[in-house]
Amino acid sequence: MSEESLLKVNHVDVFYGSLQVLWDVSLTVRAGEIVALIGSNSSGKSTLLRTISGFLRPSNGNIEFKGKRIEAMNPYQIVALGISQVPEGRRIFPDMTVSDNLVIGSYNHGARSKREGNLKDVYMRFPILGLRRNQLAKTLSGGEQQMLAIGRGLMGEPKIMLLDEMSLGLAPLIVDELYRTLREIRERGITILFVEQNARRSLKEADRAYIIKSGRIVLSGRAAELREEDEIQKAYFGV
Repeated sequence: MSEESLLKVNHVDVFYGSLQVLWDVSLTVRAGEIVALIGSNSSGKSTLLRTISGFLRPSNGNIEFKGKRIEAMNPYQIVALGISQVPEGRRIFPDMTVSDNLVIGSYNHGARSKREGNLKDVYMRFPILGLRRNQLAKTLSGGEQQMLAIGRGLMGEPKIMLLDEMSLGLAPLIVDELYRTLREIRERGITILFVEQNARRSLKEADRAYIIKSGRIVLSGRAAELREEDEIQKAYFGV
């Protein structure tokens, strides 16, 4: 695992209109890591991912990717740099085929020339998508739709993937399969930042984690060490 900082969020404040939702948030993701952002509903997790992806603009602070400031860029420019987000709720195109949903993920300049190879890789990683490539996306199960959303993210040739509540509403066996896929993606050299409410599972899967509460980062560190923190034990494990 590299010590190089791939993504840095530096003292970011974010507002929805006049309502402040992130307060002085800072985090770092190093190349090759799996990093978890853990918090309850409305803690600011999704807002932070949307800010990194360019859908929201910070009022203070900055965001760097590979040493380049990106907080003023548009989402399509950020995708082209190598940041791919898999949003909460999948956000697939239900009335398009599985294949067309995947191809849409490859329209940035750097990914277009590698489209066919990446498509084969996604079908190898998720064989059920290959079998159902000509079906409408809305006919897939919830777990299959989540696989499709991850596959679409991989089609963009990402250097880092941002995953928002990947396991929400899915059966435990499907969740196990998706986390196995994340580990395989990391082995391919793609860095992972994922948002999750399930602290126990997050701290099992991640190298490091940040705990966000009411829009503020309140704890951070190596996942194994955070599992032993009294505050984590009480808040998330019922100890």
